[in-house]
Amino acid sequence: MTSTSSAPPKRHRKRRRTALAATLTALSAAAAAALWAPGSIASASPPGTKDVTAVLFEWNFASVAKECTTTLGPAGYGYVQVSPPAEHIQGSQWWTSYQPVSYKIAGRLGDATAFKNMIDTCHAAGVKVVVDTVINHMTAGSGTGTGGSSYTKYNYPGLYSSADMDDCTSTVSDYTNRANVQNCELVGLADLDTGEEHVRATIAGYMNSLLGYGADGFRIDAAKHIPAADLANIKSRLTNPSVYWKQEVIYGAGEAVQPTEYTGNGDVQEFRYAYDLKRVFNNEKLAYLTNYGEGWGYMNSSVAGVFVDNHDTERNGSTLNYKDGANYTLANVFMLAYPYGAPDINSGYEWSDKDAGPPNNGQVNACWQDGWKCQHAWPEIIRMVAFRNATRGQSVTNWWDNGNNAIAFGRGGKGYVAINHEAGSLTRTYQTSLPAGTYCNVQNNTSVTVDSNGRFTATLGSNTALAIYAGKASC
Repeated sequence: MTSTSSAPPKRHRKRRRTALAATLTALSAAAAAALWAPGSIASASPPGTKDVTAVLFEWNFASVAKECTTTLGPAGYGYVQVSPPAEHIQGSQWWTSYQPVSYKIAGRLGDATAFKNMIDTCHAAGVKVVVDTVINHMTAGSGTGTGGSSYTKYNYPGLYSSADMDDCTSTVSDYTNRANVQNCELVGLADLDTGEEHVRATIAGYMNSLLGYGADGFRIDAAKHIPAADLANIKSRLTNPSVYWKQEVIYGAGEAVQPTEYTGNGDVQEFRYAYDLKRVFNNEKLAYLTNYGEGWGYMNSSVAGVFVDNHDTERNGSTLNYKDGANYTLANVFMLAYPYGAPDINSGYEWSDKDAGPPNNGQVNACWQDGWKCQHAWPEIIRMVAFRNATRGQSVTNWWDNGNNAIAFGRGGKGYVAINHEAGSLTRTYQTSLPAGTYCNVQNNTSVTVDSNGRFTATLGSNTALAIYAGKASC
């Protein structure tokens, strides 16, 4: 239920732009949308047959293209999410990517040619492309962008002027006040007035240009700071109005703006899922996960985007991250095994400085070198992608737990997983709904024999897992 301390005011109207300027804006948006043949536009809508997304944070486009071919496609990933492609402020920090200067593809990750080649290459590998899209705000300062565009905080020549910004120029400070959250400046960044015609048309023009290159969907950064109705209007202007998108709307108890307001537009990222996984794996009992998802008060599975961590939460400490060892790995195994939401696998780089940008300016020469963590390719994680695809649509069956930190469950008659988060090894006989036969435990490439009663006996070491599924008989 949404609560708010004040009713949202009627959005203000700015001075009209000249007819010539409006015409030029419409023409440029139309031209951008027409850059590539409409036939190249693909529609995506997780959950689908392959609903796992590898989020290759701050990987450049050439590296993403290579990874689609060598790793993501063969592993069964349905999607790859790329960092914001638009021209942005200069600087080595990762967050410079989230301060756009223009909507040209001219950021540190590559130009338009590299972007288009990446999409084509990923499509050829069977992987669809989601683009992290920054449309709530612009920058906090002035200078020259990564593509050579000059700008000041409230003026972006040929794109926006101060007339296109919200009137509130103070920083968002009161999350119980809807107007403060959606009309003021997120961490001091110039806030676009998405209630205005010119702003809506320009944003839609940018997104249509990305669709024209072949993008399959969008992550809407800072969606919570944009009224849901404004996003709906922008989405209605797209060449593919049903295109997949997931919206960043962080849940906060008692806050004025709630994630459920946005489900009519598409998926919404369920941050509580990640927060609670950290608490359970670090301090509580895995047995509590028996009804994870809607049973914990989360959004409906069909509209929830889930993750163990993302680029923000791994740095602010609100979730697990790669530094948490087995807790982190097993949480990802659980997420991929359990049928709730559409999962993102965060794949970034080592950091001690939370602001530090990507190694090699985003070039990944090889996984696990130069600080690239490549969580999407960790053996325990990547092998669960095929498990998830094979068990698609199957409910949880044969749940077992020891009342503490050992759990096991089936996915109908298609698969079975066990996780031992206890301090010592565990040997027991598990009841499944699988047909009799020999299966490969994809967690460690050993064989498991299921008898005619659907049972098998196995020993799991401390902080290890087991996962078997129909169709995977040999390792």
